[in-house]
Amino acid sequence: MNAVTDASAAGVRDLQALLAARLIGHDRLVERMLIALLTGGHMLVEGAPGLAKTRAVRALADAVSGTNARIQCTPDLMPADLTGTPVWRAQSGTFDFVPGPVFHNLVHVDEINRAPPKVQSALLEAMAEGQVTSGGETRKLPDPFLVVATQNSIEHDGTFPLPEAQLDRFLLHVVLDLPDLETERRILDLVEAETLDGAHPPAPISLDKLTAARNEVRRVHLAPELRDYIVRLVVATRDGALAGDVGHAASPRGSLALAAASRARAWLAGRDYALPEDVADLARDALAHRIVLNWRAVAEGRTAREVVGGILDAVEPL
Repeated sequence: MNAVTDASAAGVRDLQALLAARLIGHDRLVERMLIALLTGGHMLVEGAPGLAKTRAVRALADAVSGTNARIQCTPDLMPADLTGTPVWRAQSGTFDFVPGPVFHNLVHVDEINRAPPKVQSALLEAMAEGQVTSGGETRKLPDPFLVVATQNSIEHDGTFPLPEAQLDRFLLHVVLDLPDLETERRILDLVEAETLDGAHPPAPISLDKLTAARNEVRRVHLAPELRDYIVRLVVATRDGALAGDVGHAASPRGSLALAAASRARAWLAGRDYALPEDVADLARDALAHRIVLNWRAVAEGRTAREVVGGILDAVEPL
């Protein structure tokens, strides 16, 4: 490793330690956020109120150089509220485009399922193409560009389910659980200490170091046998014993997402090669939101994450 790579790896390790210290009991969430950051993929975080979803995204935004913005979704939100809009300037007699909050490096879309379909469509273009079309003109978004969306898992009134095409654009979908007794006590102690002492934001990791780290992640070795394992997992959502529960199977984008995320997880562990354990650990978060169960499986109370878990048990790594 050269000096640039060493500095980048050290910067990301420091970032991971910092986020873990500020997000008690959310080591898996921290790892997933860094994987999204290192691969350039977007991320959907789902959980009940009070599980630090917004705190997690704010901590990530504070720890990374570049610009960030938060979009609070409501049913009356308009696409222009997200993308921006041309504004008439009487002094010059021209329209000037005023960029919306999506023109930032890190965009937190809070309660994304409260945004109406037109707004979700505008966000889909930004996530899929890294660009925004407004007023008949297409404008590129900054690089890097990362969307971290959050949604409440227990409220459904006034919400709009995310279309499958948009769900497929998220690299990972992370579902948060309630903490146990010991973890909740540590959370209480942390928040009490922050209230008394105040938060001291650290120096953020530079975009140059982040770019160098991304380049290293792309060079992590993915053995042919491991690629076969990834593809067999994804194809098992279409064919096989458990495919009977699936109404819409994962597309090739699932294979690409699982491969990219596995490289990033291996790199975070200090390896220049990925292992079957990386793939298995990420499979539920990378694949479950890309499949749609049929009516029989839904009626029986099965979930997509359970189906992916069954596929992991049935498909041998090598």
